[in-house]
Amino acid sequence: MLFRSRVGSFLTFALAGLLCGVWTARMPALADKYRIDEGEVGVAVLVWGLGALAAMQGLRGVMARAGSRTVLRLALPLTALAYAAVALAPSYGVLLVAVALFGMAFGVTDIAMNAQASVVEQAYRRPVMSGMHAGWCVGAMCGGLVAVLTAAVGLGFTRTVLAAGLSALPAALALGRTYLPDPAAPAGTAGAGRRGRLPAAVYLIGALAFIAFMAEGSIADWSGLLLHEEMGASQAVAALGYPVFELAMLLGRLVGDRVRARLGTRRMLAGAGVGTALSTAAVVLAPAAPVALAGFFVTGLVVCTVVPTTMSLAGTAAPGRSGAAVAQVGAMGYGGLLLGPVVVGFLSDATSLRVGVGVVVVLALLIAAGARLVPLDAHADVAAARPAAADADEPEPVALAA
Repeated sequence: MLFRSRVGSFLTFALAGLLCGVWTARMPALADKYRIDEGEVGVAVLVWGLGALAAMQGLRGVMARAGSRTVLRLALPLTALAYAAVALAPSYGVLLVAVALFGMAFGVTDIAMNAQASVVEQAYRRPVMSGMHAGWCVGAMCGGLVAVLTAAVGLGFTRTVLAAGLSALPAALALGRTYLPDPAAPAGTAGAGRRGRLPAAVYLIGALAFIAFMAEGSIADWSGLLLHEEMGASQAVAALGYPVFELAMLLGRLVGDRVRARLGTRRMLAGAGVGTALSTAAVVLAPAAPVALAGFFVTGLVVCTVVPTTMSLAGTAAPGRSGAAVAQVGAMGYGGLLLGPVVVGFLSDATSLRVGVGVVVVLALLIAAGARLVPLDAHADVAAARPAAADADEPEPVALAA
């Protein structure tokens, strides 16, 4: 039962990543379909992000009351339908409405799948969150491959995105049968705590998520331009920056849970922060593109565990309100994802791209410093609590709410 739920959560992350991968990689086809320029494409992307952010923040109470299983069973199929609606939008104005709906549905799916992954992790009593986020990387890379293949055979934006959305719908419905119910609230918290302000620890974890998302987004969005404009790389070589970073993220997340179980949460976060600062410094100081590409790979390898860990910590920071806590941390993280590339852009305009991307060094050092402050419950610092669990084949059973 637990293994099936773990696979189901992994595939949910992969499905969400695939939809985003296709959507992102077919942006040029979207521009061609509606005959819009880069600025108008940017507006569409911004509308999507704001829709996701608003839904994450606004539906925090729904997550607290209904639980991740119920919300995810509804949100994931709705995401697939909204995705299909984006493909069928007849005009740019209608597209923006459809994109807003897609963003909102996706935002709810994102927080619900992270909350569900936290439920699975608590049932396993050992870290599994990084493995779930590895599913996202797999899906995003597969989505990019689908986009390349459909472009190669001449399929336009409408057919590609519609096919992806309609294919995702039955998969989303089937995955709903694998989810676990949320744990029962501890005695004395069932009635209280469903509304009102979350514990301060949730906002501290959210601040770390904000910084981590900001760092990831900055590297993802500006790696190509840094390689091309500052280091003279060809467009083909510059285009390698993002996939190299994503590949490293995938590899790091596949082993991230074992690293966390062995080192402990605080030491892993501190090491990730210092490692990210050093590798990003190597990128911005690189004399040539090959050195920078190696730096991007190492950066992806070490920064990749921070976001999954913040989601894992959020799931245990507010007993009885894990869904609401994950929603809050997710919303704060997405705020960083939207803000990071903008900050780098302004700094780059005022100085240079090397200085702009160099802000990630500062962000990484903040992660390392903040690692000392993160709250840990009995299951969070698993290296100390259950040193043998990382190698166990089956977890101990945990009582869950029906």
